Amino acid sequence: QPCPGPPPQPETPAPSPPRETWAGKYEFLLSCLGYCVGLGNVWRFPYLCYRNGGGVFLISYFIMLLGMGLPLFLMELSLGQYGAAGPITVWKCCPLLRGVGVAMLIVSSLVSLYYNVIIAWAFYYLGSSFQSPLPWSCDAPNNRHLCQVVTRWGRVLQNVSASADWVSASEVFWKERVLGVTHSSGLGDPGPVRWPLALCLLAAWTLLFLCLLKGIRSSGKVVYFTATFPYLVILILIIRGATLDGSLDGVRFYLSSDWSRLQSAQVWSDAASQIFYSLGIGFGGLLSMASYNRFDNNVIRDTLIITIGNCCTSFFAGFAIFSVLGHMAWRRQVPVGSVVDSGPGLAFVAYPEALSLLPGSPFWSILFFLMLVTLGVDTLFGNIEGITTAVLDEFPALRSWRRKTALLGVLCISFYLLGLLLVTQVGGPLRPAPGTPGEVTGAPGGAPAMTLPLVPTGVGQFCRDIVDMICRCPPWCSHMLGYFKLCWAFFTPCLLLFTLIYTFLDMYSKPLRYGSYEFPAWGTSLGVCMGVLTCLQIPLGAALALGRESGTLSDRFQKATQPLNSWRTATARDAAEDVIDVPFTITLTGSD
Repeated sequence: QPCPGPPPQPETPAPSPPRETWAGKYEFLLSCLGYCVGLGNVWRFPYLCYRNGGGVFLISYFIMLLGMGLPLFLMELSLGQYGAAGPITVWKCCPLLRGVGVAMLIVSSLVSLYYNVIIAWAFYYLGSSFQSPLPWSCDAPNNRHLCQVVTRWGRVLQNVSASADWVSASEVFWKERVLGVTHSSGLGDPGPVRWPLALCLLAAWTLLFLCLLKGIRSSGKVVYFTATFPYLVILILIIRGATLDGSLDGVRFYLSSDWSRLQSAQVWSDAASQIFYSLGIGFGGLLSMASYNRFDNNVIRDTLIITIGNCCTSFFAGFAIFSVLGHMAWRRQVPVGSVVDSGPGLAFVAYPEALSLLPGSPFWSILFFLMLVTLGVDTLFGNIEGITTAVLDEFPALRSWRRKTALLGVLCISFYLLGLLLVTQVGGPLRPAPGTPGEVTGAPGGAPAMTLPLVPTGVGQFCRDIVDMICRCPPWCSHMLGYFKLCWAFFTPCLLLFTLIYTFLDMYSKPLRYGSYEFPAWGTSLGVCMGVLTCLQIPLGAALALGRESGTLSDRFQKATQPLNSWRTATARDAAEDVIDVPFTITLTGSD
């Protein structure tokens, strides 16, 4: 009889596919820059400059950048790069704060839900821009009853009616043709889905799905276009605007200084909120994108490049906006302030109307709305990447291409179906304007997110971790770390606390409005519940972490703040995807 063979061995599960990494440092920089430079840079920052004293607002803006923006941005990038994990898994370094990651995930989901609706609006306008004349211009046959054209001193003017209820052709197009809000009686009367917008929303989610199909390998290539094209359009609009009559009046209006405004708390709150939202801090996107970096990437250098580039973009975009608005005011023979608006009113009413007055208006309109699409898509890259990274880190078996594609497809389909509520006749008021804390529905992606960076952090240990990553730390990096350490320990928490308190007081001290429509009490309560749901994840996560431990409350707290054994050692991170079973603090401070 032949000798029996060895006993059958139990099958071992196949190892999970390894984590991706960026193909090059420029892809990471462009992805982060595209994520930060969004719609708020174009339609909110210029208006805030005008509303808060013009050039004086830049003082408060850059002070908030130095005291709050830079430190928080570096904190999120460093945490993601060191831990090489998404918004939830990265909190293995401190299980007590795992709820922060869950809150980030909720915020990113809510923001993604409404942000892509704005891209759908931009798609709708982009498709309409291929008509001549533009359907929101006075030259369109359907708008002749709204516009009476006369000539005065050689200028073609739109004769604005003296009636107080007069509306422009572009506003009629926005409210009737796009939103359909004139057919709804209020929040309790949503009406049917507007199918042209539903198709545009489907196109927006399909575009995102295709761009993110291969993760950062595909999105990292797309950003070479989507992150750079807006700069080309802004430059073209600045050059074109400089040649228009009345453009200097618009620029002068943009930068006019009112030094007394620095005494107002509203100015500092607006500067802080603009920094916070423009940089995308606390949403998990930055943390997720940084988790795909090499361990020794110079995160301080990247922080300076991205934040300064983002803020400069906001400033120079104002010249492109106000030069054209100044020309529209010149054509109408009205003050520049009467044609200035903020948020969707600027991007979809005032500026399109100004573009319709230019020769070759369809061309300029196509450029502008294509820029809005690329700005929005870039921002959503980071949000969706943060969500998928969080899920894949919790369930590594999903990292195979097929399962990851299925996950991405389920997310996009789910967001699309939920987003149909925002393309009904009441969808415009339901959607919070990005970059405005608490606007319209309590800002699900707004003020609650400000509480996330307030969690305590071991500042000294955190600085040593950054030095471990950079290894050969240049002298200027060491000096910068001293500055960041001071900010993390004192200045940043104080500024965040001021912004948080002022935002909530301002948000709930007066009724929420959308134009002349005042929201009912139940609508305001719904927005508050969204914010509370996000904030509750932090104490709930802490309670669950304490419940898993044993001993007295003090013992449980001490154990819940210690890193898990699966937290990756710093020295092995780049060599292999290994984990060790030694305390985290010994690993980090062994070189000390």
